[in-house]
Amino acid sequence: MIIGKKIEDIEVKAYVPENGAIEGLKISDYRGKWLVVLFYPADFTFVCPTELRDLAEIHPKLKEVGAEAISVSTDSAFSHVAWRDMEGLLQNVTFPMVSDQLGKLSRQFEVYDDTSGKALRGVFLLDPEGIVKAVDITMYDVGRNLDEILRRLKAYQYVELHPGVQCPARWDEGDKVIPVSLDILGKVGKHLSEEE
Repeated sequence: MIIGKKIEDIEVKAYVPENGAIEGLKISDYRGKWLVVLFYPADFTFVCPTELRDLAEIHPKLKEVGAEAISVSTDSAFSHVAWRDMEGLLQNVTFPMVSDQLGKLSRQFEVYDDTSGKALRGVFLLDPEGIVKAVDITMYDVGRNLDEILRRLKAYQYVELHPGVQCPARWDEGDKVIPVSLDILGKVGKHLSEEE
């Protein structure tokens, strides 16, 4: 199971649009920061550019809360360069676009599809130690809404800073949290509905 697993360090190549260069990259480069890792099947496809556009839209919000983002597919870094240059939906992509041609990262994150040689749609949230905290894996035909990963990131950051509380479903910044206390067992609904 991938949840709770520390990701091993594997060096890969990545196209970094901010620098206009292809560089070496490791997950450990992001130690000390939260990291969103978005796997997608392939460049020059139909749903994938909409997802990378979605990640590009929340990328500034991720940075505001001390997180970074990378995207990963089994395409070459040169394919990433050409795709970003040609596809209008990718013009705001500034995060690294990782090339996982050998499928090493995809296998480690348990999204490698042996029948196609591509990665399934997977988005992962890693804590500052490189431990997987949240996972969303889907098949090829339907894209994801990355606002949910931003919400989860904020919730995990909140509970890390406030030991002894948990975040309920649909929790967002400013919402009430649940204290881990015998006093509210069986009365969670009442706790959440009470005015502060």
